[in-house]
Amino acid sequence: MTPWQRLDPRMLLVHPITELVKFLPVLIGLLIAGGASGTGPWALLGVGLPVGLGVVRYLTTTYRVSEARVELKRGLLQRHTLSTPLDRVRTVDLSASLIHRLLGLATVVIGTGSVATDSDERLELDALPREHATALREHLLQRRGGATDPAAVGGNPEVVVVTFTPRWLWYAPFSGAVLVAAGAVAAAAGQLAEFVDIRITEDDIAGIGPGFVLAVAVGALVLAVALALAGYLLTNAGFALSRQGAAWHVRRGLLTRRETSIDVTRLAGVTIGEPAALRLARGRKVGAIVTGLGSDRAGSAVLLPPAPARTAAEVTRAVLGTAAPASGPLVRHGRAATTRRFTRALLGAALVVVPVGVGLALGGPTWLAAIAAAALVVALALATDRARSLGHAHLDGYVVTRSGSVLRSRDALGSEHVIGWNLRATWFQRRAGLVSVAATTAGGKGRVEVADVPVEAALVLASAATPGLVDQFLDVAHDRAREVVR
Repeated sequence: MTPWQRLDPRMLLVHPITELVKFLPVLIGLLIAGGASGTGPWALLGVGLPVGLGVVRYLTTTYRVSEARVELKRGLLQRHTLSTPLDRVRTVDLSASLIHRLLGLATVVIGTGSVATDSDERLELDALPREHATALREHLLQRRGGATDPAAVGGNPEVVVVTFTPRWLWYAPFSGAVLVAAGAVAAAAGQLAEFVDIRITEDDIAGIGPGFVLAVAVGALVLAVALALAGYLLTNAGFALSRQGAAWHVRRGLLTRRETSIDVTRLAGVTIGEPAALRLARGRKVGAIVTGLGSDRAGSAVLLPPAPARTAAEVTRAVLGTAAPASGPLVRHGRAATTRRFTRALLGAALVVVPVGVGLALGGPTWLAAIAAAALVVALALATDRARSLGHAHLDGYVVTRSGSVLRSRDALGSEHVIGWNLRATWFQRRAGLVSVAATTAGGKGRVEVADVPVEAALVLASAATPGLVDQFLDVAHDRAREVVR
């Protein structure tokens, strides 16, 4: 029987530091309280708590990898025993913080497709020697149902598909991170104003000129962009996507180094992110649809961060083995789907236009008309873009769907990974002869879907991707479709 093993003793240097960071506010409070009460150095006894927790974690954590299972035991008062078959392994993540890297250690996180979200239910080995962690990753990914895969991970040369270049930093402000950074700047400014008790009077407001407002806005924007660039660099510096044997490897990170390995047989397709801002900068991002891996593990499915559209196309072609899903033509959904896009957009704009019209009728200022006009222009632009983006196809063995505007995405799911179809229609869709189509799978969000597909086109897509699966329903569906059209 495979013996139980402990983690590397060097983790005793890692965890006390990690715990000290977590307990830092408490320790500062103890020092301040101790200084005020005259206890002095006795307050430093609080340092022993996080150090003791690190020692306890080391002494109570054991693991073993047998021919068929991975098992982990941890906990002192509440004992946890986690066990999973090797054939349930979907991904293997290796991460190393700056402290880990200095000590030659790495953390191994094994993705099994479990629906558990509690951190106590994660198969995480923190920490192992770097060489041991790499060997364990290769062992886990080359096992198939208890037998060794002939395409062993470690027995094949590594082929690098794409690596990080400084040019990618151009896409950081367009990835949405700048909005998060702007929110953080605004929140920090508000906290600072409250902390220093800044009070602004009416005279102060009257003295503020447009130049000052513009300078503050530009300064905040520059700071937000700088934060977005820094965040992108910390997360994606050193990025590399490579193929070795039966696994794809993704490496990235500046201070904390992370490596994700995805079993080729579990990679069901890709998602090409095309948000409006990133499209404006001619960029894309690519994620993997991994069977057995939920959307809560999205960080383990990144194949390419925001980067040039051409690079995204190259990555998609390398991963899927064909360029058609990324660049092939899509079937348009017709006039009925376009009409629904404009109807819904104009109804949304009416929430602004109608109150403004009432205000103007009651003698309100004429500049309100500009607000109504802007709302209409935005609504029509979004409707036009959403109608243009809508499409689907079956290309080279992949179900391809595209939808959205501000957050547009193009999904490609391998036909062999489609486990069912879900066709839904609201009352309004039925009157227009449209349905929402979802190809269900065991990975990612659990489905690849697109709205407002003509009934006939939806049946053609399902029949092409999964021959025979929906044929028994075709005659009934055709009859219902004819009734809907009438």
